[in-house]
Amino acid sequence: MHKNLRTFIEQLRNENDIVEIDVPVDPHLELAEIHRRVISEEGPALLFTNVKGSAFPVVTNLFGTSRRVDLAFGPRPETLMRQAVDMVHKLMPPTPKAIWGERQLLLELLKVGLKSVPASQAPVLEAQQPQPDLTQLPVITSWQEDGGPFVTLPLVYTEHPETGQHNLGMYRMQIFDANTTGMHWQIHKGGGFHHFAAEEMNQALPVRVHLGGPPALIASAIAPAPEFLPELLLASLIIGEKLPVVRPADGGYPYIAEAEFVLSGHVPPHVRRLEGPFGDHYGYYSLAHDFPVFNVDSVHHRKDAIYPATVVGKPRQEDYYMGEFLQRLLSPAFPMVMPGVKALWTYAETGFHSLAAAVVRESYSREALANAFRILGEGQLTLTKFLMLTDRPVSLENFPELMETILERFDPACDLFIFSNTSMDTLDYTGRRLNHGSKAVMIGTGKAKRSLPGEFHGPDMHGVKQAAVYCRGALVLETDSFVDTPDLAERLLAHHREELKSWPMIFLVDDISAASGQSAFLWTIFTRFDPAHDIYAQAEWSRHHARYQFPIIVDARMKPGYPDELEVDPAIKQLVDERWKEYFRS
Repeated sequence: MHKNLRTFIEQLRNENDIVEIDVPVDPHLELAEIHRRVISEEGPALLFTNVKGSAFPVVTNLFGTSRRVDLAFGPRPETLMRQAVDMVHKLMPPTPKAIWGERQLLLELLKVGLKSVPASQAPVLEAQQPQPDLTQLPVITSWQEDGGPFVTLPLVYTEHPETGQHNLGMYRMQIFDANTTGMHWQIHKGGGFHHFAAEEMNQALPVRVHLGGPPALIASAIAPAPEFLPELLLASLIIGEKLPVVRPADGGYPYIAEAEFVLSGHVPPHVRRLEGPFGDHYGYYSLAHDFPVFNVDSVHHRKDAIYPATVVGKPRQEDYYMGEFLQRLLSPAFPMVMPGVKALWTYAETGFHSLAAAVVRESYSREALANAFRILGEGQLTLTKFLMLTDRPVSLENFPELMETILERFDPACDLFIFSNTSMDTLDYTGRRLNHGSKAVMIGTGKAKRSLPGEFHGPDMHGVKQAAVYCRGALVLETDSFVDTPDLAERLLAHHREELKSWPMIFLVDDISAASGQSAFLWTIFTRFDPAHDIYAQAEWSRHHARYQFPIIVDARMKPGYPDELEVDPAIKQLVDERWKEYFRS
């Protein structure tokens, strides 16, 4: 597939799936609002060639539709991944006959890896800034309350200071000044692990940040890959050939030859600086916190470099479409790591970490719970907040189907587990404290235990404004605000439990539109509750286990202390309204 950003852009031109905007556009808020409107209509990629304050053009929305993701990567990576996983089973034991039978695939896999090229063959090293000056890059600001511009598609390369194992991750980088940025290393990411190890040794951690390059690099940097699969090798597998790199004479980190920019520097130990707030992919502002600092020592770039960017915000954004592809790509590998897991899905509409679901094996009683623990112990899945499991062959992407399947089989007395005092995704504030919260596991296996209601006929309840059915068995109630009625869930249980117990799950929301469809439901519900704080039900305690009773009420209203929902600045909205025809005049 594509060896660099250029060939992908050229393919999009040939497909009439990219629009060039040549009028002046401000990278502060204006560019992002244009992008958001286009992606909401599943429109084309955008190439801004006249960005105020910078000589470099900006390309965005490269992966904003399923079709463009398919153009970027094609079917080969998914096919090869499935074949590679099947081969592992076929080659056990590795007899000569079995190896010969897989010779074509083995030849394909021999293409996976890195190849060294001289610096003269590395476009990313064509030019170098005399002194690092990040203010010359067209770094965008997406939301009016953001702490400043930040790099949205950084490919951050680090190596463990002791083992040398590499990580390629994507971490928010706020521009502080000409040669300093924040490094938003979250607690569950490889770069953060490397920095922790370096700090334990009181050493600075070298860092290279690439921008652009093969689309496969972007995919591999955000992929929830099993730990045994290094990101650069995953990128090579997606591309279909070895990834060209320049290995410096001083033995430092490699340069990825086909990137657009590369920022080289280090993150010193025990140095923190206030970073944020920023609008993020949860659809809210993540608050300001202290994070490590990246000191930039050099900036190299192609002579005609193109700056790649994306815009984060309420779903659906580009990460939704990339997430779909990556989950399809990696799904065959998960049963190798977790043998009882047949299918696994995390939901982009919830910020990925807030909700995951799996089809698991239940060959003996309660094996599903063992598989839950296995999932919650694997890589980035450790930060899953709510995990739903079934042994039925459902399409996990179809959440109403999954929900109904589980609710038909779910026994609240033994199939709901809430674990307090656990870690939580850095961007999820429902736990009321940074990186802290709780988890829940919900299981629905075996034969159906009940028929689910599909219509709601009352009762009238004080504090409840409207009711709507999201799917069979799941009732959504628009209520008074949490500030006015913080004890509403408890009061509903006290006064209406018998009338409501035919509904396995009830969700309290601020706006009934949460029941209008899958994206609205998942985003509203799962980004606004923490299991230990916000799940209510009558329960009996038996041997340290809470035996819950229906209904289970989830309070998914906005709470005091939650960050603000992302909304467009009215002045920027008006500006883009007025200039819209100018942007797309051709």
